[in-house]
Amino acid sequence: MHIVIELDRQRLRLLAEDGALLREYPVSTAARGAGEQRGSYQTPRGRHVIRAKIGAGAPRGAVFVGRRWTGECCTPESWAAKPDRDWILTRILWLSGCEVGLNRRGDVDTMRRYIYIHGTPDAVELGKPGSHGCVRMNNDDLIELFDRVPAGTPVNIVEHSQKESACAQQ
Repeated sequence: MHIVIELDRQRLRLLAEDGALLREYPVSTAARGAGEQRGSYQTPRGRHVIRAKIGAGAPRGAVFVGRRWTGECCTPESWAAKPDRDWILTRILWLSGCEVGLNRRGDVDTMRRYIYIHGTPDAVELGKPGSHGCVRMNNDDLIELFDRVPAGTPVNIVEHSQKESACAQQ
């Protein structure tokens, strides 16, 4: 299996080895668009892998800080009290870049930028950019994805879905 995240469509596609679509989910990527530079608050492009899976067995809505569950769960009330907080919920799929100079090593290293696929409060709108660089997902969708993919799963983040389709056909 592999994952394709389409920034223009704000969609995450889970694909079988033969390219068949297994599942598609709405996501929210960076409000500031695509970019690889540390401190840019943008979503990095290119080839990645899931380096680590964090939060197995944590409750839906579990709040993570520094990749550790704080013991709290996000509720509508806690979200309403801090809507500008960068909520990292439920599970974390920590991404690592595979392309030296684009998303690996130096000031463009995806893993050192702490770029994740993670859950978000239910009230956060998906399908449009809004994150600080990570890929936000609905908590139930994230649990399903987390349970289906192993560490090491390839993840390709593309700016335009047509570009990915053209590459897949070659």
